[in-house]
Amino acid sequence: MHPENARAPSRPGIAIHTLASRLLRLPPSCGPVRLIGVDGHAGSGKSTFTGQLASALGGAPVLHLDDIATHEELFTWTDRLLREVIAPLGRGETARYRPYEWRTRSFGPARSLAPAEVVLVEGVGAGRRALRPHLARLLWMETPREEAWERGRSRDGEEQSAFWAGWVAAERRHFAEDPSRPSADLLVRQRPMGYQVLRGPAAPPGPDQLLTLSDGPTSLC
Repeated sequence: MHPENARAPSRPGIAIHTLASRLLRLPPSCGPVRLIGVDGHAGSGKSTFTGQLASALGGAPVLHLDDIATHEELFTWTDRLLREVIAPLGRGETARYRPYEWRTRSFGPARSLAPAEVVLVEGVGAGRRALRPHLARLLWMETPREEAWERGRSRDGEEQSAFWAGWVAAERRHFAEDPSRPSADLLVRQRPMGYQVLRGPAAPPGPDQLLTLSDGPTSLC
């Protein structure tokens, strides 16, 4: 959930490479950019999956919403994101934003985000109502919230227990008011080896959407 948590790179599986090729065939959704949202509960594995997808896309840029949220604005950062990132990308311009430093509770130096062919937006709230019109696809990490939160707590350690107590309450409120999963085009399930990508609740009809992407002995079924 925090930027200070390591995002270890790993090799993309067959399912992610196939997904990447499909995403590249989509029409742009935000100016010249195919903006792809990866949402899910904190601790659900969004950062790891998004890192592998970015690699499969040839090094696609990733905007981590941990860099946008702050202690005071866990979920009320929409206007700033639209103004600083979405609007410039929609004009085909380089976006500039200041990532939040969680340890110092202050904003760091400005960072640039160019209007690449595909830009990934990863974090809790990536599929919120205000962002969905700008997304080419919305992916939801299909990990039960209690399981995801337990993984997050274990990852962050006892020193973050107070933060997690406040976070869980805030995340519950956010998804109660603005749920992302019903609008997801694809559901991503972590498997013992790789991932399985399934049709989501909001997937448009079409033969391409009826295929399930999986890593393992069978890559397309």
